[in-house]
Amino acid sequence: MKCAVIVIDMINAYDHPDAERLLPAVRNALPSIVKLLERARAAKVPVIYVNDNFGEWRSHHGEILERVQSGPHAELVYPIRPDGESLFVVKARHSIFYETPLAYLLGQLGIGRVILCGQVTEQCVLYSALDAHVRCLEVTVADDAVAHIHADLADAALRMMQRNMNAQICPVEHVAFAP
Repeated sequence: MKCAVIVIDMINAYDHPDAERLLPAVRNALPSIVKLLERARAAKVPVIYVNDNFGEWRSHHGEILERVQSGPHAELVYPIRPDGESLFVVKARHSIFYETPLAYLLGQLGIGRVILCGQVTEQCVLYSALDAHVRCLEVTVADDAVAHIHADLADAALRMMQRNMNAQICPVEHVAFAP
């Protein structure tokens, strides 16, 4: 079964009300996200960034990337920025699937399993895992490559994904790209 790595909301300026609570978890997750992306790219696994558009309806991924790379937290974006092979889907709500072409794109690529990383564990990652599950996709969440605002809610979200969605929850080093 083909898989894809989905990077959720990591192209971020961190200028929102929860940013100060989120930033420490992002800094902790960043090395694992870098490692996951390196492994995926070396294995020729598609990497798809699905990112909030921050209400900028005239923007495209290049403008979003440029904006955040010139901001005060560029060091959190630069190591994981999309490369020339990466795909990019803009979203407006929590789930990577809600009103986006992602399901169609995954179908076109023949993807049956998604490997999720990014932020926020107890929000966008959780809702995206649920939406992937109801679309009959297998879900893996790299638990050391996701960032949270509230640690207790993130732990509960990961347990819910594992129990209720049959998601595989594991560190990046145990993520398998082949079935």
